[in-house]
Amino acid sequence: MKFIDEANIHVKAGNGGYGIVSFRREKYIPMGGPDGGDGGDGGSVYVIGSVDLNTLSDFRHTRRFVAKNGGRGQGKNCTGAKGEDVIITVPLGTVITTVEHGELIADIADNSSEPILIARGGFHGLGNTRYKSSTNRAPRQCTPGSPGEEFDLKLEMKVLADVGLLGMPNAGKSTFIRSVSAARPKVADYPFTTLHPNLGVVRVGTHRSFVIADIPGLIEGAADGVGLGIQFLKHLQRTRLLLHIVDVMPIETDQSPVDAAQKILAELRRYDETLYQKPRWLVLNKLDLVLADEQQAVCDEIVKGLEWKGPVYQISAINKQGVEQLCNDIMSTLESDE
Repeated sequence: MKFIDEANIHVKAGNGGYGIVSFRREKYIPMGGPDGGDGGDGGSVYVIGSVDLNTLSDFRHTRRFVAKNGGRGQGKNCTGAKGEDVIITVPLGTVITTVEHGELIADIADNSSEPILIARGGFHGLGNTRYKSSTNRAPRQCTPGSPGEEFDLKLEMKVLADVGLLGMPNAGKSTFIRSVSAARPKVADYPFTTLHPNLGVVRVGTHRSFVIADIPGLIEGAADGVGLGIQFLKHLQRTRLLLHIVDVMPIETDQSPVDAAQKILAELRRYDETLYQKPRWLVLNKLDLVLADEQQAVCDEIVKGLEWKGPVYQISAINKQGVEQLCNDIMSTLESDE
């Protein structure tokens, strides 16, 4: 199934119901006073997050959400029925903004049981009973209800993860997430294996786990819309730590590991300076392709070429060399930041 992480919808809250003009007409009371009831309030539109959803694909088919109008008032001071509300269920991590101005309406970051109001229903109209006074015993005045709020909204899903994987296509990100979690992204020897973000839960002990996100690889020019990765960089914005995975022995390209890593960092910075400033660890992958007595020299050369000052890990994701220590250190760092 294609991953849908953006969708536009139209929401319309219900209008308030009309108040009415009515008078009591009963046996022996031919000239009764006003008894026109108020209208009902219009239904509102709410949104709520759910852990059971992981894409916005449902909104490809259903784009309009309209709450019911309030009912008309009735005689005998009977209030019209309230319009039925509409509750929209979205995945956790969904950000809702107005299409016209980009104004933030809601950020569904947790699995709250309380729906969030995004379009308020109209207020009820008043019946003529409301206008009775000592000087106006038979008012013939009533009001319509007010209109409900109406918006064109943009839904944008950002994956909720603690750790994000960053790197060129074929750097081994999908293999890494397979080796440390139960996630099973497709792995193959060609660019853009990852077509949508994958989430994996990494468990390092009893009640100790973190969520890792694998996104499509970046290529040069990604910040200008080239390739697939830039479409999903937004998913890294919620992460607390980035792992920059570098292929130490790229076979299918003439590009050196240092050049590849530098281009990734340049694209990251062009896209979002805040994202560029996130804590980032260097993970040198595919050591299994290097002779054992040459591994340290190859890694030292990459670190020196990048002038890397942060943490560095040397791993082979395919045979799990070094990944246990990396995951334990990630867990300890996340726990210390809480």
